[in-house]
Amino acid sequence: MPSLRLLILFFIPFFMTSQWLWDYGGHLGASNYLGDIGGKEKTRRDFVADIKMAKTRWNAGLFVRYKWLPKISFKLAFDYLRIEGDDALSTNPGRRFRNFNFKNDIFALSPTTEIFFYEDPDLGNTYRYRNSFRAYIFGGLSVFYHSPRTLYRGEMVRLRDYANEGYEYKRFVFALPSGVGFYFTFNKKHRIGYEFSYFKTFTDYLDDISKNYPSTPPSDPYSQGLVLRKDELPPDLIASNLGAYYSHSWGQKRGDPKHKDAILLMNISYSYVIRGKSSFYRAKGFRFFNKKKRVVRRVRAKF
Repeated sequence: MPSLRLLILFFIPFFMTSQWLWDYGGHLGASNYLGDIGGKEKTRRDFVADIKMAKTRWNAGLFVRYKWLPKISFKLAFDYLRIEGDDALSTNPGRRFRNFNFKNDIFALSPTTEIFFYEDPDLGNTYRYRNSFRAYIFGGLSVFYHSPRTLYRGEMVRLRDYANEGYEYKRFVFALPSGVGFYFTFNKKHRIGYEFSYFKTFTDYLDDISKNYPSTPPSDPYSQGLVLRKDELPPDLIASNLGAYYSHSWGQKRGDPKHKDAILLMNISYSYVIRGKSSFYRAKGFRFFNKKKRVVRRVRAKF
């Protein structure tokens, strides 16, 4: 009998992992961006060295996940997030006197693959396998819609319509999401998780800034003021650094085209696990557990 009990306990994890394959839920968290607006006294830098915590905004989304193999899951997520930036927060003179600001609401659809590198299938060693923990890394592809806006003359203006650098960038762009996460499963049905994501995009126009000011100014005064914003600064600030003020002019540097924009996300998630039949249970050798009751038909004689 003790040997039989040990054998049953050994096979319980295989039954459990095969029965709970799908989960769906939502997440909520914070978002920030890495681009031409931000930083401190230095010029454009990669990753978190150039981030502005004061412009951290929100992110919300829905997702569905399927456990394909014991160590691999597929996930499809839809996110609605906002990123912002403002040159007024930078201590770099070149950025400060550019005097630009933006806001961008982004809708992203992201299929990713999760690879588990650590797992505890029985938290607390209860031998009931109802609570578990998994940690994973992930990567994939994302397509998102974006449209940056700026506060200009007291109203929000859609920047793409004006092609401020003479280039009409696309609304739909691709990104490569990657990151790390983990989740706890309670009572085999409820999952609470955390995820850190880094989206490396294929665009440099999340903030409407990439290259140089156009060599030829726009024909109308409204568009000229929308592109070249240095004259909105107070006169005493302009007088304090005339070199930085004159560095912004038609045909001169406006951004850094060597680095594409990126997005950082941190989310807390909840999902509900859907119960399904075990593939082990459905195997031919175990039809014994799913045997249908035989129906015996009685035939009445016709004579």
